[in-house]
Amino acid sequence: MLSIRDCLDYCDLTDDEVALIAEHEDIPDAAAAHIACGLVQTREGVLILTRYLTDMVDRAERGGNREKAEWARLTFARFLKDHPPLH
Repeated sequence: MLSIRDCLDYCDLTDDEVALIAEHEDIPDAAAAHIACGLVQTREGVLILTRYLTDMVDRAERGGNREKAEWARLTFARFLKDHPPLH
């Protein structure tokens, strides 16, 4: 049986990316990891994850949480570097 770490390593996702996805979807990190690992395998899935992460940046900015917004922006930038939407 694969662990969450195995799944994240295979999909090249970070704990921070999964945490933002989990918060966006209001689900546990383990569930978010499994969903994200599936989505990151397709162009359409990468676009969905891109939308989730940009939503989280926007939420933090609208909420006035500058530290969280910066963390979300850095996390999103890492995601885009590893998973360009047009791959």
